[in-house]
Amino acid sequence: MSDDRTTVVVITHNRRKELLRTLDDLAELPEAPPVIVTDNASTDGTAEAVAHHHPGVRLLRPGRNLGAVGRNLAVRQVRTPYVAFCDDDSWWEPGALSRAADLLDPRDRLAAVTARILVEPGATEDPIVEELRNSPIPGPRWLPGPALGSFLAAATVLRTDAFRAAGGFCPRLWLGGEEELLAADLAADGWWLAYAEELTVHHRPSPVRDPTRRRTHGIRNTLWFTWLRRPAPAALRRTLHLARTVPRDRASLRAFGEAAAGLPWVLRERTVVPPEVEARLKLLEHAQRHSRARQYTG
Repeated sequence: MSDDRTTVVVITHNRRKELLRTLDDLAELPEAPPVIVTDNASTDGTAEAVAHHHPGVRLLRPGRNLGAVGRNLAVRQVRTPYVAFCDDDSWWEPGALSRAADLLDPRDRLAAVTARILVEPGATEDPIVEELRNSPIPGPRWLPGPALGSFLAAATVLRTDAFRAAGGFCPRLWLGGEEELLAADLAADGWWLAYAEELTVHHRPSPVRDPTRRRTHGIRNTLWFTWLRRPAPAALRRTLHLARTVPRDRASLRAFGEAAAGLPWVLRERTVVPPEVEARLKLLEHAQRHSRARQYTG
């Protein structure tokens, strides 16, 4: 049941063991999708291992750690109508990519579908799935599931042309909540995002991670997105809420410091979203304030 509609894109950095396991799983998919890996300057032999064990994978080696922009680099090489993102510690369930393409094919204003995430070992549902399933955003009846205000890159299949037209992931955000800005820009361009319960991604969280750095970037990027795209009153409200609720530690202080340092860039690039998109963001913001899955605890 090969399917030539979707390419899988993976970014990686110093996770050779996890990446090879993920590529093994992707190689077993009945869809037999093309796979592109961007190696973000790994120093543990990742690129060499991929070339040896998976010679059919297209390997990109930019020579430096591009973060999420490594996905942009890979998407330039994509020749299929859809692109499925995947982290080096996650993989798509057999048949999910074909089902995602089937959902996207007849819905020409649907930019992306996000899958249910099962955490391994044990196949337990990621807490954020409940948030996706109960999204407060109203959407048209033709959507295949709840409308979303953002998406999770490692669990999403996107329309390649929509991703490119929106400019992909912002280089300044690097990695950590980078999806929020792209999602808002897609919505401003008239695209819809949806959760699709019938799609499944598996995630085995890698022990090779820096949760403090991830949290710092997540807070900083939330602040940058807020001031890049939200009206001033909403941006101020969200900033004050974050200042009151994030952990009072060095990581949070660093995040606010980095956000402030980027203010000149933010003001130069600031483009407020249309009122209908802002209305969705308000609903999403209210829901996130009561969500345990979105706390900045690392």
